[in-house]
Amino acid sequence: MNGFVPNVATPVVLAGLALVLAGPAPAWLARAHWPRRVPRAALVLWQALALAALLAALGAGLSVATLAVLEERPNAGVLVLYGAALAVTLTVLARLLWSAHTLGYSLRARRRRHRELIDILGRIDGRAPGAHVLDASPAFAYCVPGVHTRLVVSSSALETLTDDEIRAVLEHERAHARARHDLVLEGFAALRNAFPRLVRSRAAFDSVAALVELLADDAARRRAGALPLGRALTRLAGTPVPAEALGAGGVSALARIQRLAEPPAPSYRVLATATYVAATALVVVPTLTVAAPWLSQLSAYLP
Repeated sequence: MNGFVPNVATPVVLAGLALVLAGPAPAWLARAHWPRRVPRAALVLWQALALAALLAALGAGLSVATLAVLEERPNAGVLVLYGAALAVTLTVLARLLWSAHTLGYSLRARRRRHRELIDILGRIDGRAPGAHVLDASPAFAYCVPGVHTRLVVSSSALETLTDDEIRAVLEHERAHARARHDLVLEGFAALRNAFPRLVRSRAAFDSVAALVELLADDAARRRAGALPLGRALTRLAGTPVPAEALGAGGVSALARIQRLAEPPAPSYRVLATATYVAATALVVVPTLTVAAPWLSQLSAYLP
């Protein structure tokens, strides 16, 4: 076997890491209050956490498969165990790819139909430049994201909000569209849907949804001011938003209003830097310390 010695510790370490990153770590991060101080860095940390958990889970299954193939004299029980581990890994990967495909296809179809309805029913109003106005009684504002984004406000919102507040709301929605926050949320939704209902958790998705709203709030505050945005969110809090859209009055509106009412926060450069370093370490450290030696040993064995 060209001196190759299967390393049983590799799949054990990777599997344990996957369990920690998929269970306790997201639960702790979702309960923490500091991410709202550095929402952009916290969003990167959530993405790194999800990526590291997925890579660890897939690496655990694939490393188990190499043990079965390269072991000198595997018995039937070992082969069954290794085969089951590989089957679970492939199942998780297949469910993830299928979830991403079905969710993406469904969302894009619903958004396309929504945009078509907006183009038919909406009208232009000078008080909401770049937006489509729908004649409706609830006061709402949202964007239908995509390559051809639609900004939508209701006629009731135009009657309720001042010009400064309308501008703040539209800047919030434009921030969503520019940053393509819909793709970030779509990725976490696909990851959540890939797991069985019994072990499925909304912690990551809900936390990321709150963070993208904070990022849009920060962008709107820079362009239109905190006071008009806070007043607008107060009037729009709790208003319905279509599932395929991103709305200013949607996720955690009350908490965001309280954040806007606080005095300007000091620079959290140290916290942001530490968060970025932690996000990088989540992906790089397991790769260098666990996966890389296994891959190096395996490449030396292969012709």
